[in-house]
Amino acid sequence: MNTVDKGPPGAVSVDNLPVPRASVADIWRVPVAVWRARRALDAGDLAAARAGVAPLLGRFGTVTLVRKIAAEVLYASGDPLSAASLFEQAAKRLPRDRVIAVGLVASYAALNRAGDARRSAVLLPGNVDVRLALAWSELAALGGDPNRGSALVAELANDPELARSAERLAMHQALDAIVSGRAGDRAAVRAKLRAAEAHAPKLRAGDRAFLGYLGGIALRECGLIDDARATFALAMDASPESIGAALARRERANLPL
Repeated sequence: MNTVDKGPPGAVSVDNLPVPRASVADIWRVPVAVWRARRALDAGDLAAARAGVAPLLGRFGTVTLVRKIAAEVLYASGDPLSAASLFEQAAKRLPRDRVIAVGLVASYAALNRAGDARRSAVLLPGNVDVRLALAWSELAALGGDPNRGSALVAELANDPELARSAERLAMHQALDAIVSGRAGDRAAVRAKLRAAEAHAPKLRAGDRAFLGYLGGIALRECGLIDDARATFALAMDASPESIGAALARRERANLPL
């Protein structure tokens, strides 16, 4: 069962969105509502973030700013299919926006659509977060190119932007563990996952869940199935409504008995 292809409870349809006629009050109401949704998203309160963007999409679904924040919230909440649709629409107006480019690559990686992730990465090919998301796609998504993913991971190790974020460092080390897992090096997998886990206290719950999902992939790749199953379960517990938990749930369901 592919849980990440389905919206979470209360997911908002992005089809046939009405074209509103904004009033003077709306000019202020929309950015304030977007700011509140952003604050909830940054705090890891996915339920509040979804509640904040639902009425915005219903009334102002053609506004690029609304599409962008709604896409971020839907992706973070485990609905990459709806997120990809909104990111694609927003990218037509803001093709050089970092959040949109990263969101597109990540959404398609989560959907196992490596070709679309590759296409989307062209929007900002040199950005460190785009490259991290693309490396994830190449290493884990259907149709990915593991050799290309491994090369990206090696190149990213020398990117000075990597050290500016604990999330980036943790993701890179987990991706490097997947590379070692594909090579069958269990000792390297465990060492790199320990290094990634050292950043966990600085990460939000959703980021810890995603890190657990990547760790489970690395363990699975080197044949440590029981450890992978346990790691996926920990990711699901860390932030049950997040994209990391949804991905871990999918991968855990597909593990051999």
